[in-house]
Amino acid sequence: MEPLHVDVVYFYPKENAKLHKTQKYEVVNDENPTVTVLRRGQPFNGVVRFTRPYDEENDVVQLVFTLGDKPQMETQGSMFLRKDAVHDKNSWSAKLTNVQGETLSFEVSTPVTTPVGCWSLRVVTRLKKSTEREIYDFDQDIYILFNPWNVDDQTYMEKTELLEEYVQNDQGKVWVGPIKTTRGRPWVYGQFDATVLPACMLMLDRAEMPFHVRGDPIRMCRIISKIVNSNDDDGVLVGRWDGEYEDGTAPSDWTGSVEILDQFLQTQESVSYGQCWVFAGVVTTVCRALGIPSRVVSNLVSAHDANSSLTVDKYYSETMEEIEGDPTNPSGADSIWNYHVWNDVWMARPDLPPGYGGWQAVDATPQETSTGFYQCGPASLEAIKQGHTGFGYDVEFMLASVNADMMRWRKDPDSETGFSMVDTNDYHIGRMILTKKPYVFDPIGDMDREDVTLQYKHREHTGSERAALLNGVRRSARAQRYYSLMSTAQNDITFKLKEIDTVDLGKSFRVTVDIQNTTEQVRNIKATLSATSVYYNGVKAELVKKTEGKIFVGPKKHEQISILVNAEDYLPKLVEYCNMKISAMAIVDETKQSWADDDDFQVLKPNINIKFNEDLIIGQAVTATLFFENPLEKPLSQGEFRISSPGIAGRALRFPAPAAGPREVISAQVPLQPTKIGNINLVATYRSSELKDINGAATVEVFEG
Repeated sequence: MEPLHVDVVYFYPKENAKLHKTQKYEVVNDENPTVTVLRRGQPFNGVVRFTRPYDEENDVVQLVFTLGDKPQMETQGSMFLRKDAVHDKNSWSAKLTNVQGETLSFEVSTPVTTPVGCWSLRVVTRLKKSTEREIYDFDQDIYILFNPWNVDDQTYMEKTELLEEYVQNDQGKVWVGPIKTTRGRPWVYGQFDATVLPACMLMLDRAEMPFHVRGDPIRMCRIISKIVNSNDDDGVLVGRWDGEYEDGTAPSDWTGSVEILDQFLQTQESVSYGQCWVFAGVVTTVCRALGIPSRVVSNLVSAHDANSSLTVDKYYSETMEEIEGDPTNPSGADSIWNYHVWNDVWMARPDLPPGYGGWQAVDATPQETSTGFYQCGPASLEAIKQGHTGFGYDVEFMLASVNADMMRWRKDPDSETGFSMVDTNDYHIGRMILTKKPYVFDPIGDMDREDVTLQYKHREHTGSERAALLNGVRRSARAQRYYSLMSTAQNDITFKLKEIDTVDLGKSFRVTVDIQNTTEQVRNIKATLSATSVYYNGVKAELVKKTEGKIFVGPKKHEQISILVNAEDYLPKLVEYCNMKISAMAIVDETKQSWADDDDFQVLKPNINIKFNEDLIIGQAVTATLFFENPLEKPLSQGEFRISSPGIAGRALRFPAPAAGPREVISAQVPLQPTKIGNINLVATYRSSELKDINGAATVEVFEG
């Protein structure tokens, strides 16, 4: 008698997918699926058919699952098919459940710590009294993922109903824009697309992540934060913020992650270009695809602390002219982003004291290196909130991002450090931290916005908030030096820069400062007012308008200074996203009291409307009308609409847009074919030579035929 020869191995991809909550993955919904997607720590069913009947007295059947080309103890599961096998959460097992002639049914259980990835199977057969073996290599992919539904998995989320949002929802929102005009931008995560899991495997291989540690969500998320940017290892996305994107795709043109990951997978090269919210969208796609609960988080008024001082420092000359850069840190200056987007991922933290599990911040946007690479996190939100900067990873950087104090310094030859403090602002940074509310999607408004600021820090100006920040300060000698120099100067002139909420594209605005003399003496004040276009990461683009002069303020008097900025002043100098910064600086001749302030706002663009004049039927072509009004006093040319959704054929479509005259409505008829029943979300963008970053969204219902 010869050993058994395998005829067929089958893993019931659709049936196992329902049990493992992986039924949304496209590959298991093919007519005859050849890929199995499973979650670790949970039994799954299979069947093997041989070319002759199984003889229980003589035949031995062994299943060997392996991950990677050099299996180790952690990346290999080897077990014999046995009727008396007992499943254990910490080990592999294979229970023989039924024998019918040539066909054996079995149930495999994997350890709850199984490394995540694309596993291979080898079936080894022999006779009990022989060493001769027959080997069969199964030629289909078996993905084993994290299992946040399993109480023993490190990614387990106690409120399992939230996993419908943080793992299973393939669409969401990213909040972008300055605090006064921030809006939720729809994003298609598409984690169940057939291209995503292979792209994830390429990412992990490109990052040279050892297979045996791919079961650790802490190390996995740190690697993801490193490989989604291209800085160290030819990762997924090239970051760019200067508005020059002709040799790639402008960040504002992306509407989802699938197109990016597919391009990365097909070309094996980094994709151009991304910015923070694009990086964050891809991170959530990858994490949710692998089974790690994830959400996108937007920090409005976000600090980039370049020198680990837990402050954001701005420097001025003796006459209060702003100094570019940081004269005390040649390697880089602090900055303030209008908003910055990163991710929270959910996991237990056995490497930290109890109470520091749950949401962890990771940031894939390359800003500062961490242990020599552009990576950030996972940083426990509880550690950030309490200022425990000694807990890994990168808690100090994240603490500064959401809660640093902003300090202004004026050059002072009489000061030991060369600078004296003008003022400090302990409220400006981390004004609001937003994410998408579970189960809600509002395509045209912000009803789905959730404020999670208090998960990151205590309420501003409370003793707990100050104590948490000073916890971090105590661990940093540099931060201690900066905070020891806090200004105690008494100022008898009050200044207030009037904030600007919004300005519609094409309208004028005014930069205004109120001045109040609280003394009985006259004061002569030198003041400078300016307006500048800026990129959203705080980098200045072009000076739009500036004025300077002297103003006399009598005893106990109130005065006002201002400049008018017209549309023709700023329109030629706007950069992407139309962010503007107004600044004011002043110095009092008699007392040398100095003051400075600035404010960011956004020049608003119109939104794209998406309309249908007929019901949407699955599989049937339908026409969508996309339109908006040209806000400019000049025509638009070489325009293009993009529309994307996981619920339409082709997923991401492009269509040329007709030319439009000044203030005219631009409209396009776009043919679509729905592929899913129920509500689907559509995301549209428009760009032309004259106008970019126009977008809109809609939710529509698709019916059966």
